Parts: sequence; C-alpha cells; structure tokens
Amino acid sequence: MTKADETTEFLPKFDKNGLIAAIAQDHESKEVLMLAWMNEDALNETMETGEAYYWSRSRQELWHKGATSGAIQIVKKVIIDCDQDAVILFVEQKSTGACHTGRPSCFYRQIKNNELVFIDNE
Repeated sequence: MTKADETTEFLPKFDKNGLIAAIAQDHESKEVLMLAWMNEDALNETMETGEAYYWSRSRQELWHKGATSGAIQIVKKVIIDCDQDAVILFVEQKSTGACHTGRPSCFYRQIKNNELVFIDNE
C-alpha cells in the first residue's frame, strides 16, 4: 500500500488515450448496468450535472447518456478505486434501460462452453 492509496485528494488517472473506465450500477438493486469510458470532460460534466456523461470511442464525442433515447442516468453516488483509474456510478436508470438493445443491463449473456446463453429471464 502506498500513501496515494489512502489519500483524500481526487486525482483520477486517465489512460494514454485520456480515458477512465466507468461502471454504471443500479443504486438500489446494485445490478451492473453497463461499462463505458469517460474522458476528463465527461467526468467533469457528470460531477457537475448529476447525470451520466461518457466518451463515445466510436463517435469520438462526448455522450450524454439518454439524451436521445430518454434512458438518462441520474447519478446518486460516484466511487473510485484505490489507484483512481476506474469509477463506479451508482445511478437511477430512467426509461427502458441502460443497454442500447432496450434491456435493463448490457450484461444479459453468460458464456457457457464457449457459447453465449441469454440470461434475461433468470
């Protein structure tokens, strides 16, 4: 353990592409909803507005989650890991769900015997 592991100073560590991993988790059920990436602007917008913003790697632009779909994420709490290179957003998910498929979570398949099995109905 280093002194940095116990600091109260917020010093997020972005990777070489300027990104930090962000997990969205339901604040009540604790279900993992999605994994996305944030750059410094996305993290700042999220902290300032109380709604989730991410960095779209495919579109190379800031992405306000739910701005077009209505599936906005209201941020209830943000925690950061020990070395400050990943965050968890505890959110209240609005509308259909976190996944672009309309599902509540992006994690809806399990790997069994090297095949994907849908677990939506478990």
